[in-house]
Amino acid sequence: MELYLFSLVVGLLLLVPLVLRTLFPYLWLDISFVVDILRIFVTFVSRRRRKPVFFALDRFLEQVVAVPEKPFVVFGDESLTFAHADEQSNRIANALRAHPGYTAGDTVALFMGNEPAFVSTWLALAKLGSPVALLNSNIRSKSLLHCFSCCKATVLIAAPELRNAVEDVLSSLTERGTTILLMSKHCDTPGIQGFSALVENASDAPLPRSLRAHITYKSPAVYIYTSGTTGLPKAAVLNQNRLLSALAVLSSNGITSKDVFYLNLPLYHTAGFIVGFIGCIETGSTIILKKKFSASQFWDDCRKYNVTVIQYIGEVMRYLCSTPKRDNDKEHKVRLAIGNGIRAEVWREFLNRFGNIQVREFYASTEGNVGFVNYVGKIGAVGRVNFFYRKLFPYTLVKYDTERDEPVRDANGLCIEALKGETGLLVSKITDIAPFLGYVQNEEQNERKRLRNVLKKGDLYFNTGDLLKIDHDNFIYFQDRVGDTFRWKGENVATTEVSDILTLSGRLQEANVYGVQVPGHEGRIGMAAVTLKKDAKFDGRRMYQHVVSYLPSYARPRFIRIQDALEVTGTFKQMKVKLMDQGFDPGSIQDPLYILDDRAESYVLLTDDIYKSIMSGNIKL
Repeated sequence: MELYLFSLVVGLLLLVPLVLRTLFPYLWLDISFVVDILRIFVTFVSRRRRKPVFFALDRFLEQVVAVPEKPFVVFGDESLTFAHADEQSNRIANALRAHPGYTAGDTVALFMGNEPAFVSTWLALAKLGSPVALLNSNIRSKSLLHCFSCCKATVLIAAPELRNAVEDVLSSLTERGTTILLMSKHCDTPGIQGFSALVENASDAPLPRSLRAHITYKSPAVYIYTSGTTGLPKAAVLNQNRLLSALAVLSSNGITSKDVFYLNLPLYHTAGFIVGFIGCIETGSTIILKKKFSASQFWDDCRKYNVTVIQYIGEVMRYLCSTPKRDNDKEHKVRLAIGNGIRAEVWREFLNRFGNIQVREFYASTEGNVGFVNYVGKIGAVGRVNFFYRKLFPYTLVKYDTERDEPVRDANGLCIEALKGETGLLVSKITDIAPFLGYVQNEEQNERKRLRNVLKKGDLYFNTGDLLKIDHDNFIYFQDRVGDTFRWKGENVATTEVSDILTLSGRLQEANVYGVQVPGHEGRIGMAAVTLKKDAKFDGRRMYQHVVSYLPSYARPRFIRIQDALEVTGTFKQMKVKLMDQGFDPGSIQDPLYILDDRAESYVLLTDDIYKSIMSGNIKL
């Protein structure tokens, strides 16, 4: 009898893992995620308690002591070890400190592309206690002046190749008494001083900590400008506390000092600066820095430098999948891809073509106070609901009226939470742990991001402006930006979903879906700007059959515009506003335009006569 009971107990114990795996297939991954969160939280709190105050810069200085001769940044044939980066940043800091046009602690604008000097200069400014405005190296004229001015910078440090851009706004800058330094030995333009010679002659002695004694965790560390698709860029504030917490972004995803990180995204944006640069300061990984993204050079670089971790954003993964196939596509050491913005069909194609690479898709924003990571690897998802994480960072999805462009509220004036499987607006509670720091000198935009009386009177949430969905297995999916979703025939149309379906037709390389206004019609009707695959021709009948098979009538793009290339932002997000403004007038658009014709069961050329009939109301859509 005792033997029988013992055998029964053993059998039941052996069944427990099987039962748990069947009923709760993601339990161990969920537990592992919670353990990671606790580890990160403990590390963060212990660093916050250190005296003197511990910042992200101090983690870099720890790495200099621990691994001084290890390559930190590799840029072409140039290699910068941790020790060399420290010494070079000391020279820049000492040269700047001695300059009469600078005072330690002044806000400095850095106008530079991806290069080792960007890294060294930021480290130098951190040592001097200066907040740094990271200017997009592609902005010019009015945008450049706006970005420089809104953060109250007094000094501009620019790369030599951006000299013309600086000269275009030189008179406005000099009127404000700006100190302008060019990273070249000489500059014969009055008002612009060559800075490299001063750096070369400066001491590499360490900077006294007293220079940054005034800094607290609430002090601004960097200003990063939201790329946006409309209007002037907004400067989001990242304080020292945010930078300290950002150190964990790579280590929390299993990246270690043994990894080699391929960084080809702009350092002036959050993805490149926070995930790539700051993340590697924590792990001590080597950064392979590229001037800019190149699909044709990507995998050759990965093989040359033995890259183990790659970073992506927006349409980058699609660009990689669009390159001509090679026999050695799977011959590399890349084990992990981390980023955001990969679509489900591209995700599958990427894995099939380039091998068993773990993809860590995440959701976050520069100014936001909430983020998710798909630690399970579920294709298409940006994260997963986790009870413990949700307690630390309270968030919810609320029903959203796209026509009125506002959350749906009940009779008591409170928001209505979206059900599982429903698309809703992501809002995150503003707390001491999850603050919203806002944009610089832009209280109107700050107020738009604050949402009050969400679940109870008096509460305050951050409005992400993003529409997400949580399925019945608790996976979180990005659906659309609020401004990108449009309403037609009384129905909401999610542009990313329609874009995904269009690209499955087989002949389209990319699709950018948006809504355009038509006189006499409520809402916006669907239109798609597309590019064709190499040597492919647009087949109107085949495309018609595809959209009819996969999309309801209200979601089918009525107009299709064939382009040579789709315009994207600096972070590879598709531009929609200009396309929306241009509409579908064949008289002003040079690209081929097609209209969906149900009678012909095809997409047919949009002629001037058809356009005039639509505008006059003779043709109803």
